[in-house]
Amino acid sequence: MTKTAWVFPGQGSQALGMGVDLLDIPTVKDKFDQAEAILGWSVTEICQGEEEKLSQTLYTQPSLYVVESILADIIRERGYQPDLVAGHSLGEYIALYIAGVFEWSAGLHLVKRRAELMDSATGGMMAALMNFDREQLETAIAQMPDVVLANDNSPAQVVISGTPEAVKEIMTQVKAKRAIPLKTSGAFHSPFMAAAAAEFQDILESVEFQPAVVPVLSNVEPSPSVDAKILKQRLTKQMTGSVRWREISLQLSANGIEQVMEIGPGNVLTGLIKRISPDLSLKNVRNAAELPI
Repeated sequence: MTKTAWVFPGQGSQALGMGVDLLDIPTVKDKFDQAEAILGWSVTEICQGEEEKLSQTLYTQPSLYVVESILADIIRERGYQPDLVAGHSLGEYIALYIAGVFEWSAGLHLVKRRAELMDSATGGMMAALMNFDREQLETAIAQMPDVVLANDNSPAQVVISGTPEAVKEIMTQVKAKRAIPLKTSGAFHSPFMAAAAAEFQDILESVEFQPAVVPVLSNVEPSPSVDAKILKQRLTKQMTGSVRWREISLQLSANGIEQVMEIGPGNVLTGLIKRISPDLSLKNVRNAAELPI
């Protein structure tokens, strides 16, 4: 059997219309109804509405959790199982759900609160750098307070996070082919999220974690674990810690993975993995049409 990892994208992968074609599949409507009861709003309405509203953190994160988890559940119902799971930022919550660490509704409650707290964060800035000098970047960050490496996505793509002044200064100091400010309300995945992370800790503590049925590669610590206590500790640090996706991509081959299936809208993660581990077989399940038979 081919060893397969399932990976789940995070904020930025959302797309208008996502998940709507799933409504034709029996049992799916019940899941969307359950989500509406928890969230107080309709995921399908948001996904069919205005792009600007879907792109608001408050709506993006729960919508991605619901759509991606439904896709993954359908794949499981059709007899497929992953040997390893991982998710990028918000995507880690779907990975933990699929690994059996918490129940679906508990995960959605966590994501709802996470989205609320991150949506209310203000004053920070994030920027993506492409085709840059890594050594120069690391030196500049080490010498510059108030900015950190938030997403280490690949050797050629990172995201920095911090105060607007510090982020702009790094953008001028470091040579990069492209440097793009991101549309986020706060400095996500940085120490500037400490207050939000402390508030989130209360709800996280209330959710009981179970040992994972398949190993999980966490954002802040990309080594596989099934230990419930370790996985919760790692998730606790996620809001303020860096997303180490480049290292996660390297861990896939190191753990005997031969095939990667990205479950959710877009193809960001398979695109990143292709550059880092080109020998892996890559698949995307973005919608109902791409579901395996």
